[in-house]
Amino acid sequence: MSTDVIMPQMGESIAEGTVTKWLKQVGDGVKRDEPLFEISTDKVDAEIPAPAEGVLLEIIVNEGETVPINTVVARIGAEGEVPSKETPSTPEPAGAAQPEPTPTPTAPVAPIVPVTPATAAPEPVTAPPPVAEGPAEQRPVKSSPVVRKIAEEHGVDISLVEGTGAGGRVTKKDIMEYIEQSKMPTAGAAPGPLQTPVASVAPPAPGVSPPPSPAPQISFPAGEREAREKMSIMRKKIAEHMIRSRKTSAHVQTWQECDMSNVMKRRDALKEQFEREGVNLTYTAFIAEAVVRSLLAYPSVNASLEGEDTIVYHKDVNLGIAVALDWGLIVPVVKQAQQMNLLGLSTAINDLAERARTKRLSVDDVQGGTFTITNPGVFGSLMGAPIINQPQVAILGVGVIKKRPVVIDDAIAIRPIMYLSLSFDHRLIDGAGAAKYLAHVVNELERPV
Repeated sequence: MSTDVIMPQMGESIAEGTVTKWLKQVGDGVKRDEPLFEISTDKVDAEIPAPAEGVLLEIIVNEGETVPINTVVARIGAEGEVPSKETPSTPEPAGAAQPEPTPTPTAPVAPIVPVTPATAAPEPVTAPPPVAEGPAEQRPVKSSPVVRKIAEEHGVDISLVEGTGAGGRVTKKDIMEYIEQSKMPTAGAAPGPLQTPVASVAPPAPGVSPPPSPAPQISFPAGEREAREKMSIMRKKIAEHMIRSRKTSAHVQTWQECDMSNVMKRRDALKEQFEREGVNLTYTAFIAEAVVRSLLAYPSVNASLEGEDTIVYHKDVNLGIAVALDWGLIVPVVKQAQQMNLLGLSTAINDLAERARTKRLSVDDVQGGTFTITNPGVFGSLMGAPIINQPQVAILGVGVIKKRPVVIDDAIAIRPIMYLSLSFDHRLIDGAGAAKYLAHVVNELERPV
């Protein structure tokens, strides 16, 4: 008996999806949870796993087609089985109206590479609980392929994790919290409330411009002087989101320069310790740490506007980190960043960046941000004026670190300098408040080791 492959609902507000690529062809063998096809929605691009093992009998929805959620897009069956001739789609019943999709919180301006760890010396950690040995029977566990992969990578027996999802399903939050708790110090002292992220790409040395990225190549039809192509779903959503943000917020920018000397000293002091934990410590982590600490001090920047006159202040700092993709830009969100220790925040950011590049983000991963960092500096940009990521009220742009002559105590010295830009919504934040917040970020970065 064949198994229907349906267009999944990637979030409550998602009503449809576009099949962008089939990773298997009719007649190919597939394994359960093996990536089968790629979809694009107005929230996220994602790889969809096969719901069963067998042979791909039939592809019903071709690449480029957009269909409602719960539509049958393909069928999997046993080798030699004949595809069913029943109606190929099972869209949602007419009575269950789907909410209108909301625009993707896509990041403005240039992207950011994963983030990196921060200041205070890392706490000692203990090994995660060992995987259960022997033939002892494990309780059945409901979880997604992503959750099982995270558990496998960290050597965690997923049957030991208490699931908080529907029907006891183990969610990504459950597995990450379990891993984080298993790495807390055994002495009983809780880790410090705030520390910072990690990066998979080492930053260029201060004063040295990063090598230029290869430009995308355009293929021109034979004999033609122009080439045309349709914008991707993601590109169109980025365009819509940026235009809407410009029309919604009163954009104003402020800039400050920052001496990164002390950050470099702190990084040098911590680098080897973090490498032993498998974490590549980059400058972005220190920036994220300073941003979070400053948001706790200036809650009006960690806010949003509801309607025309209601200010919503957020207790949690849900930090958006813009990630550059070959096909666009996306902003995964580190939830409750103010509660994470250095290792937890680093792991979360690396995980989000990796899954963004491999199209394995969930809708929840890109929703709920309260503030965004975008880092064009990793591509050599001196500074930028990013567009606010709605419904947030501010976004930080990070420039490249370069050695420059500066005056210190009436003497000229060479220091690694970085420019920071803050785009803010003047409907809620005044120039003085924005300048004070940005100065707080700079002070956090410049404070002595």
